[in-house]
Amino acid sequence: MSIILQIETSTQVCSAAISRDGHTIVLKEEMASNIHAGSLTLFIQDVMKTAGIGFDALDAVAVSKGPGSYTGLRIGVSTAKGLCYALETPLIAVDTLQMMAAGFLSQHPHFEGLICPMIDARRMEVFTAVFDPELLMVRPVEARIITEESYTDLLKMHTISFMGDGAAKCADLLKHENATFEATNFNSAAHMSRLAADSFLQADFVDVAYFEPFYLKDFVLTTPKKK
Repeated sequence: MSIILQIETSTQVCSAAISRDGHTIVLKEEMASNIHAGSLTLFIQDVMKTAGIGFDALDAVAVSKGPGSYTGLRIGVSTAKGLCYALETPLIAVDTLQMMAAGFLSQHPHFEGLICPMIDARRMEVFTAVFDPELLMVRPVEARIITEESYTDLLKMHTISFMGDGAAKCADLLKHENATFEATNFNSAAHMSRLAADSFLQADFVDVAYFEPFYLKDFVLTTPKKK
């Protein structure tokens, strides 16, 4: 039996959950800008209390590794690493885009097309990948600028469900009879449970000392327009 604390902070959603044997038993999350630093540890305390377990009962901590928001990922990963250091607990890193696809499949178990999670990377660029219904990667993770020609080769042969906060802004460009758009938010720690449990069973852990989030792109410091 595995009890895992799960953390997801790759977008504007701040999310913490507890899973037991691959099933989410407690979830606390909120979608708002710039709340991760102040809310994440409170959410963790809340789910632990609601689940009725102590930190010493945790078998592992799982964190969404990216791609996504630079600041959000830093907060989530540093919090997870701090807990693992203190508790001497293994750390599991979950691919954020695969987690989103897993969440979609949990709600659409009979879906037979392709799944394309998208995370907003500003302007018309998104962090994205394409998965099949077995969660196998059809297109690798990339930072992609979306145009009217994007995915035309795949859309000719497959239904593709686009999702995530990057998908909505692409809907006007990706107009094809085989393109569908899912409005449900799948950036949730609740959707890490199956992947985290599989990693735990396989002892697929990352090095707490050296693990870093998967940013995909370098952080660019910009000057605020308003003074």
